[in-house]
Amino acid sequence: MDYELTEHAKESLKKRGNIRLEWLEQAIVAPHRVEQDRVDPSLVHYLFRVDEFDGRVLRVVLNENVKPPRIITVFFDRSLRGLI
Repeated sequence: MDYELTEHAKESLKKRGNIRLEWLEQAIVAPHRVEQDRVDPSLVHYLFRVDEFDGRVLRVVLNENVKPPRIITVFFDRSLRGLI
């Protein structure tokens, strides 16, 4: 999988040591839901339920308009737990 991480995304992964790159990549390849960003039309949110991590929902925000695609941020979205 070809993608680039912004400094913010790298810091997020480092700070939240519980996010595996494998999950991040699965979110992009096989998301459970995809949403357009409400403010920036160049951003897409990929949502992926991680069953092996108590069903938490991983949100990966990606700019698909650049090559390679650039991951802006990644985090577990508490507001979606149990909804996806």
